[in-house]
Amino acid sequence: MPGFEVLYQAAALCLTYPDDGFRARLPLLREAAPPLREFTDHAARTPPGDLQAHYVEVFDFKNRHSLYLSWWSDGDTRRRGMSLVRFKELYRAHGLECTGEELPDFLPAVLEFTSRSGETGLLVEYRDALEQLRCRLTAYGTPYARVLDAVCATLPPATAGARR
Repeated sequence: MPGFEVLYQAAALCLTYPDDGFRARLPLLREAAPPLREFTDHAARTPPGDLQAHYVEVFDFKNRHSLYLSWWSDGDTRRRGMSLVRFKELYRAHGLECTGEELPDFLPAVLEFTSRSGETGLLVEYRDALEQLRCRLTAYGTPYARVLDAVCATLPPATAGARR
């Protein structure tokens, strides 16, 4: 799956809170990652406050659209703590450290890690979680689903038993 580094970095930026810096980067994101154009065009024509409110509505109120990958497999259990340690250890093994602003399984952090390291193992391991999130975002009718569509298109198919 080489060659998707720019897409993964752009997708990471698209899935973070749309602050002023995000808006300033939109033209670059649009040109650098054509598979994300539907989303970047939507973001460019949506008033900043509306885009921010939509982000909060989609991602911050319920786990139904959780951007935390281990939540999909471990839920809010003790087992999740061990999964988070694995993420941190993998980042450290590639010379990267978590800043502590977000948990290490935060999808934008995983996408940025993958972009920088070329290591797709986490995305492949959590492919079913990505598919569940993609399906739920699509059903919800949010343009953020297009970002997940682009990321999932770069990965092997999800298993047939993926929970929706």
